[in-house]
Amino acid sequence: MVRRSFLARLGPGVGVLGATVIDSSSVTLAPAAGMPWRPARHAQDDWFDKIPGQHRLVFDTTTPDGLALALRFARTYFRENQNSYGLKDSDLAVVIIARHHSTAFGYADAIWTKYGKQLSEQSRFTDPKTKEPPKTNLFGVPDDGSEADESAASIETLVKEGVHFAVCQAASKAIAERIARATGGDVDAIFNEIAGNLIPNGRFVPAGIVAVNRAQERGYSFVHTV
Repeated sequence: MVRRSFLARLGPGVGVLGATVIDSSSVTLAPAAGMPWRPARHAQDDWFDKIPGQHRLVFDTTTPDGLALALRFARTYFRENQNSYGLKDSDLAVVIIARHHSTAFGYADAIWTKYGKQLSEQSRFTDPKTKEPPKTNLFGVPDDGSEADESAASIETLVKEGVHFAVCQAASKAIAERIARATGGDVDAIFNEIAGNLIPNGRFVPAGIVAVNRAQERGYSFVHTV
């Protein structure tokens, strides 16, 4: 009688729990009331945490102009943290994401030399001097091999300062398909060729938009340049 009264006060759900074996590995529990939300962690995103730095910043770029601005702002970020705070390059973790129409600038010169026409069409970018498809990655190095203008920036210079580049794999697969259609080549072979010729400190991420999300969940401040 005492037991029946006790169960009645707990409610009808107790009977279900008493009669059912619950496999905890297949149950996702909602956060307890008042508990803060925490993002899920995935091993393929751990590289964000392996970049040394007290301060974290990620640039999201989707166009050639946006990438040019990201390079310039990143250069300013390093310079002013050094001049005003006395910080070293290794104190700053900076990632630039190349996706959509800026994706191809994550490729080394060898890919631009071979497939410049298709990359120019996809990125909607031509050499500002010749008005023709570029034969090299024009953001790779300064025009004259130096950077006398402190506000100027190149991929080469920023790599030396420690910047990492996240290159959209999804867009790269679409680019490989575009090149294959134009040249009669094999899509997989072209994609593998691109994958083997990324810029220094460049890595494929599943999709640029995914990297935008994961970087912020790993504590990176976010800037979108257009």
